[in-house]
Amino acid sequence: MKTAPTALAALLAACALTALPARAGPGHDHSPQHGGIVRDAGQLTLELVARPDALILHVSDHNKPVATGGARGTATLYGGSGKVVVELLPAGANRMEARGSFKVGVGVRAAVALALPGKAETKATFNLK
Repeated sequence: MKTAPTALAALLAACALTALPARAGPGHDHSPQHGGIVRDAGQLTLELVARPDALILHVSDHNKPVATGGARGTATLYGGSGKVVVELLPAGANRMEARGSFKVGVGVRAAVALALPGKAETKATFNLK
C-alpha cells in the first residue's frame, strides 16, 4: 500500500509538533546559585551578580567551581549613552570581582570577558534586570 505524499508530510509534521523540548543533561543546572544571571560560555557557566557597589562573577563547569586564581577579566557596562569598563579581579575560589559604584538595572547590559590561565578567552553578555 502506497502512502500519499501529503499524508506522509502531515504525519511527519504531527510527530515534530509533539516532540519533547530539549533539556540540559546531568550537571547542567542553569538556575542562579548566587542570585545573579546565568550564561553558558563555551564549557563554562558564568553567573553575574550585579549590585550598585560590586560586580561579582561566579565561574563553574558542570556545577563544579572553577579556580580563578591568576585569571584576568573585564566587565563593560553599557547603559544610556555611555559605557564603563572595569577590571574583574580574582576574589575567592571561583569568583572574579570589581568594587565601586555601578549603574545596574533595567536597560543596562554587561559584556564580560574572562581569561583563565592556559585557556582561551571566554565572553558572555548579560542583560541586567
